[in-house]
Amino acid sequence: MRSVIVDCAVYRHGHRTEGPEDLSDALDAARAAGGFVWIGLHEPSEREFELVTHEFGLHPLAVEDALKAHQRPKLEVYDDSLFMVLKPVVYEPESDTVSAGEVMVFVGDAFVVTVRHGEGAPLAAVRRRLEEEPEMLGKGPTSVLYAISDAVVDHYLDVATELQTDLEELEAEVFQPDGGGSRNTASRIYTFKRQVLEFRRATGPLVPPLTRLAGTGQFGSGVPFVDDKARPFFRDVNDHLARVNESVESLDRLVSDILNAHLAQMSVRQNDDMRKISAWAAMAAVPTMIAGIYGMNFDHMPELHWLWSYPVVIVVMAVLEVLLYRQFKRRGWL
Repeated sequence: MRSVIVDCAVYRHGHRTEGPEDLSDALDAARAAGGFVWIGLHEPSEREFELVTHEFGLHPLAVEDALKAHQRPKLEVYDDSLFMVLKPVVYEPESDTVSAGEVMVFVGDAFVVTVRHGEGAPLAAVRRRLEEEPEMLGKGPTSVLYAISDAVVDHYLDVATELQTDLEELEAEVFQPDGGGSRNTASRIYTFKRQVLEFRRATGPLVPPLTRLAGTGQFGSGVPFVDDKARPFFRDVNDHLARVNESVESLDRLVSDILNAHLAQMSVRQNDDMRKISAWAAMAAVPTMIAGIYGMNFDHMPELHWLWSYPVVIVVMAVLEVLLYRQFKRRGWL
C-alpha cells in the first residue's frame, strides 16, 4: 500500500505532523485533535485502494470513478464525504500539445483523500504551499479543496497564454504571402483546434462544480463538508475559471476563422492556377487550330502554292499569340 501513497500526514491547527502507519489510527488521531488527515495516492489499483475505502467510508460509486479515471470534472455529495473531479492540464512546448491528467478529491469531516492520474497534477506544490500558510491550512479539509482547485485553474491561465502565443504564430504563418499555401499548414491548424478542444473538455465542465462551491446562483445553500466562510475563496477561483473559458472560446473562434481564411486562400490560389492553365491552353489552341487546318493537305487552299504562304502563316500565329498574351496579362490571368 505504501507504494501508491505519495504523502500522508495529520494536520493540527494548521501544522503538519506525520501520520501513523495505520490509516484508522491517523483518522482517529486527527478527529481527537480537531484536525484532519490528508493522504495522497497515485494511480492506485482496486486492491490497493480497498483499505482507504474501508477506513474512510468512501462511497463505492465515487471509488469506482476514482479507480477508472477518464471522468469529466464534477462535484458529487454523498452521506459521509464530498467527491470532486478536476482535470489539470499540461502544455508541452516541444510538441505544442495539451495533455490532461485527473485529480479526484474526497473530502470528509476530518480527512482529505486525493487520487492522482497522469503527470499533470500539481499536488506536491499545493501541499508545500499550504504547509507554509498555517492560517489557511487551519481551516480544515476545505482549505485543501480550495488550494487544489485554485492551483489547477491558475495553471489553466498559463496554458491559455501559451496557446494564445502559438495561435498568433500560426496566424502569422497563414497570412504571410508565401506561407498560407504550405502543405502542412492545414494540418497544423487542425491539430491546434484539437488541442483547444482538449483544453475545453477540462475547463468547461468545471464551471457548475465551482459555482456550487461558491454558493452563487441557484446553489446558494452551500455544500456539505465545505465551510461557508470559504465561499469567497471559491468565488475567486470561479472568476479565474470564467476568464479561462472566455479565453478558450476566443481561441476556438479565432482558430476557426484562421482555418476558414486558409481555405479561402487555397481556393483563390486554385482559381488563379486554373485561370493560368486556361490562358495557356487558349494560347496553345490558336496555332494548333491553324496548323491543323493547313495540315489537312487539300489542293485548293488559300495561298497554298504561294512562295510566302508558310512565313505569313507563322507570323499570323505569332501575332495572335502576342495579342492573346497581352489580353490575358491585362486581366491578371498570367
